[in-house]
Amino acid sequence: MTELLELARRVAAEAVEHVRSLRPEGRVGVAGTKSSPTDLVTLIDRSCEELIRDRILSARPDDAFVGEEGQDVAGTSGVEWVVDPIDGTVNFVYGIPRYAVSIAARRNGVDEVGVVVNIATGEAYEATAGGGAWRVDGAERRRLSGPPVAPLEQMLIATGFNYVPAVREHQAAAVGRMLPHVRDIRRIGAAALDLTDLAEGRLDAYVEQGLKPWDHAAGGLIAREAGVVVTGPDGVPTERLVVAAPAGSVAAFLALVERCGF
Repeated sequence: MTELLELARRVAAEAVEHVRSLRPEGRVGVAGTKSSPTDLVTLIDRSCEELIRDRILSARPDDAFVGEEGQDVAGTSGVEWVVDPIDGTVNFVYGIPRYAVSIAARRNGVDEVGVVVNIATGEAYEATAGGGAWRVDGAERRRLSGPPVAPLEQMLIATGFNYVPAVREHQAAAVGRMLPHVRDIRRIGAAALDLTDLAEGRLDAYVEQGLKPWDHAAGGLIAREAGVVVTGPDGVPTERLVVAAPAGSVAAFLALVERCGF
């Protein structure tokens, strides 16, 4: 895991500088869309993923690679890298400083390493399986322990919305049903940073539908290593549903999620 973490750190740092060097002033041009006309992708997304893939596979040519922009490579080592080159692309396009490089490494399907870096601010987070979750500021490392347990009515909840209009409508209705029962809702626009914010105690819980593995692999490991339960249908986070909350409040929050119709 040490080798994998060092590689993830090094490649994430290079990816951050790559994106910063290419991002122009103002809004970023859109190269295409994915699931809907509002689901954006830029040329910088694509070039960043290519850089990450090339650096990782140059160092570990037998590993597998799965990226949001589809530059997937099969491997034979049992290690698979799951990468979002710019998580929060809409924020990136508009210049909202909440977008991140997210790099995770799995061995035989089990997340072992996660690194998430907010490209705009430099806030960096990392975790290894069994090794805890950490906020990294240069040479300083601070261990993360998640938020304190709070009653539902005092919980600040993060969520996000799918880009398919019919799914968005369903999610908006569920969030509307949840809102009277919690302190408030935040929609930040980058799942990886939602999960690292939860690990840092900036949020009390998180729920989202439609996430792909690269959206939550690294952030989810960081949250789990901070003591947060990251779950979904049958106890596993899936594209159908991802829910995250401290162990002492996750049962009550899951029950609310179900009642609200997520």
